[in-house]
Amino acid sequence: MNPLTRIRQNLRTIRERYGVARIGIFGSVVRAEDTPASDIDVIVEFREGEETFDHFMDLKFYLEDLLGRRTDLVIADTLKPRIRDTVLREVVYA
Repeated sequence: MNPLTRIRQNLRTIRERYGVARIGIFGSVVRAEDTPASDIDVIVEFREGEETFDHFMDLKFYLEDLLGRRTDLVIADTLKPRIRDTVLREVVYA
């Protein structure tokens, strides 16, 4: 199943359990260039006051279990300037 569809099906849990305001995917999965060995690039925005180390790590592990693949989880506010525009152009939010 498509990773974005899986995230959408579990969006309520993701928002409630981990304090997520918005979550999406970008990278090779969005461009349909991924292989079975590819990780899944996920971008997240946490609700105010919910951006904790525990929420971040727990969400990463939850997504890896949910999607069955390694997940590269990044927080939107921490994107490096040199890749920010590219990521924000191609991200597809759940």
